[in-house]
Amino acid sequence: MAILTRNDIKKEISEGRLAFSPPLDQFQMQPHAIDLRLGTKFMIPKSWEITEKGRAAIKVAIDAESSDSEYNQIDLKPGQYFEILPDEFVIATSLENITLKSPNLMAILFPRTSTNRRGLNLSLSGIIDTGYEGTLIFPIKNETNQVIRIYPGERICQIILQELSGDLTPEEANLHGAQEAKYTEGSSGSYKLDKQEERDAIIAGNLDSLKQSHHI
Repeated sequence: MAILTRNDIKKEISEGRLAFSPPLDQFQMQPHAIDLRLGTKFMIPKSWEITEKGRAAIKVAIDAESSDSEYNQIDLKPGQYFEILPDEFVIATSLENITLKSPNLMAILFPRTSTNRRGLNLSLSGIIDTGYEGTLIFPIKNETNQVIRIYPGERICQIILQELSGDLTPEEANLHGAQEAKYTEGSSGSYKLDKQEERDAIIAGNLDSLKQSHHI
């Protein structure tokens, strides 16, 4: 697969096959990558909740139902900052809404090296599928023993755009394994779990039968 250079990226944008909102600026354009800016929405995982039986830990497991109630959401205004405590894990979003309209174009999400050097771990290496539209969700962890302050709008991660060996229809692009894509437009900060049938089989130790019933 070919990696798009700066001129290729500009051509895709000018011809309407790739779009960013708000639009990109010169600071974001790299020789063969695009820097993305940090958005204003942050999700902080909750560690416990009050139930009818008392204070209970919120479990994170393959059979745990995920919902926005498991997070404290913070929405900042321009000029405000977000301080990440030592060893704290949060979920952030990109400032840009991305639209990949080309049927043979995908992207891969990486941290910026300057972000890692500050002690922020963005161990993501995520895939942005052809046909995707929406903001991006990524985890951030402070690996230092100091408080790290970040500002919405700063360049935080980057994407590399690649051409596929063949075109994909919207239906093909939206099918991930045996289910639709987990991350969809407007879903920033929340996501779908893996297919229930698959999760049940794994928990019960019936992976072999699952593979037999869903062979390729």
